[in-house]
Amino acid sequence: AISDGAVAEIEKKIIEAFEVFDHECNKTVDVREIGSIVRSLGCFPTEAELHELLAKVEEEEPTGHIHLEKFLPVMTKVLLDRSYRPIPEDVLLHAFEVLDEHKCGYITKEELVKYLTKEGEPFTQEEMEDMLSTALDPETNSVHYRDYISMMIVDET
Repeated sequence: AISDGAVAEIEKKIIEAFEVFDHECNKTVDVREIGSIVRSLGCFPTEAELHELLAKVEEEEPTGHIHLEKFLPVMTKVLLDRSYRPIPEDVLLHAFEVLDEHKCGYITKEELVKYLTKEGEPFTQEEMEDMLSTALDPETNSVHYRDYISMMIVDET
């Protein structure tokens, strides 16, 4: 079983993450911020999982805002169950290697944009810019994916 102390620690983390986006300081956030809050807590749900999560925390009559008291128990459970874990490093590396047809250790910006906006669950413009600002080497205009992955891997300790 999990100690009350551990649960309290997790709740404190969630409240702190929530408060960053609670611009009105009234214990609510814009529904569009939930993805950012969840990711800031080290969880990486798919779009579909995020929709499921939102369904649990939204009011009966969706207002476009999410209340902390609704979000807290749902998110606490997510963290306790270790749901939406980041993808393991070797899987990420393999995915980049598949895209890197010439096996040169990097992917050009053009290739990356093409893959991430045309295939599977397409990135939004904003997500694309976020990723490129972190991943792109401005000198070569490409992503050296080994460096990028080692930067993304969250310390689990």
